[in-house]
Amino acid sequence: MKIRSQVSMVFHLDKCIGCHTCSIACKNIWTDRQGAEYMWWNNVETKPGTGFPTLWEDQEKYKGGWELKNGRVELKLQNRLQTFTNLFSNPALPTMDDYYEPWTYNYGDLFNSPLGDDQPVARPISRVDGKPMEIEAGPNWDDDLGGSNIYAVNDPLLESMSEEEKQRLFSIEQLFYFYMPRICNHCLNAGCVAACPSGAIYKRAEDGVVLINQDKCRGWRMCVSSCPYKKTYYNWETGKSEKCILCYPRLESGQAPACFHSCVGRIRYLGVLLYDADQILDAVKAPDGQLVQRQREMILDPRDPKIIAAAKECGIPDAVIAAAQRSPVYRYVKDWELALPLHPEYRTLPMLFYVPPLLPVLNAVQQNGTQRVESDLFSSLENARVPVRYMSRMLAAGNDELVVAAYQKMIAVRLYKRAQEVGDVTNEEATAALAKAEISAEVAEAIYRLTSLPTYSERFVVPPYSREGDIEEIYDPQQRKAETGFGRSQGSRRGL
Repeated sequence: MKIRSQVSMVFHLDKCIGCHTCSIACKNIWTDRQGAEYMWWNNVETKPGTGFPTLWEDQEKYKGGWELKNGRVELKLQNRLQTFTNLFSNPALPTMDDYYEPWTYNYGDLFNSPLGDDQPVARPISRVDGKPMEIEAGPNWDDDLGGSNIYAVNDPLLESMSEEEKQRLFSIEQLFYFYMPRICNHCLNAGCVAACPSGAIYKRAEDGVVLINQDKCRGWRMCVSSCPYKKTYYNWETGKSEKCILCYPRLESGQAPACFHSCVGRIRYLGVLLYDADQILDAVKAPDGQLVQRQREMILDPRDPKIIAAAKECGIPDAVIAAAQRSPVYRYVKDWELALPLHPEYRTLPMLFYVPPLLPVLNAVQQNGTQRVESDLFSSLENARVPVRYMSRMLAAGNDELVVAAYQKMIAVRLYKRAQEVGDVTNEEATAALAKAEISAEVAEAIYRLTSLPTYSERFVVPPYSREGDIEEIYDPQQRKAETGFGRSQGSRRGL
């Protein structure tokens, strides 16, 4: 057993309000510079929709992730021979149209325009060629028409759905959409790491954060194509690839990443997971319907004495094990099995998990007060505005049972608390819902408290870092302290 630790995340989609505060926080810190205008290490998408970049889930187009061939797991993008043939012509790269053409505004016109009867206007100017342009796309272009048949109809996840399901999805009175924030998943079997010809991408041993060495990067951009989530970007100014670094300088100082810290809806949770690295190969070879369960089996119980002893033998510090025992991610992913990985069929073993949004409407406000809409608990799942199949294709590789089980628990918790606080649900109904979801009242209360009333320290359990241990024997720690994990000592150079 080879035990490793991984800083992992959970996003609770039922709480996201689509304010984009997380995106702006990341943008202002990491990508507010020349060559990175179109980069959104954190972006918020409206689903159903095409996402950013457009149709990123269509791997027949972009060739991202891994696929199972003759019992072997291989990159969908290329084999070793094709790596060299594609160095100077990569046909699976997203184009500027798939992102959007970055722009600014001609603010000088607001001050320098001659006097006239018309109000001066700052026209959009392309950041690429400096010419006036018409804005036709953006990082969440689907937002204003979220869920409609204008943009959402092009969602790749809708291809396998029946016409009846699509009609129900796009009916005006049934219109529904939800927001889905996305960052780099810092996968255990990252496609970008395997596809990089120069070996510039690596996974940090102490926390599993996937990083790009800017000194080694040669701008081949295989990482952009091979990442099925399209969270690696190419900086045209420096000639290097860049991606989310999970704000590791903040983690090293005990703080949550910027997008986590600034989240208005408090949908984000961060903690440590212990996993068995020896099981990675078997997990990625599992059939699609078993991928989520195999990934869960890799995650180890940090409270088990045998696991604790094995983790210590593998060099994991006691403080990291203690942080894993308090991890909210472990509770959502393993204890309660509410959080699911995004597109596990890509076989990258993503370490970012999502609690699905609660789709059924259980109550509605009428003229004579609030009334129950669904008389039976789980019939609402069958008649959900977004079919369960849509969510299972997104979060469970098509395994409807896993999504239904998560929804049953979420609905049971809601009914349990309504019986306590509102009184429009009887105790018998709440007890029956808990039994159907196979959870106890104590577990329902714990889910409710961590979902609705968590403190800052409960949402973010950042393990202590010992970065000074690597340099203390050869350098003065006080002299080097300001450089530990922050910035670069040398400027980056173009790859060619």
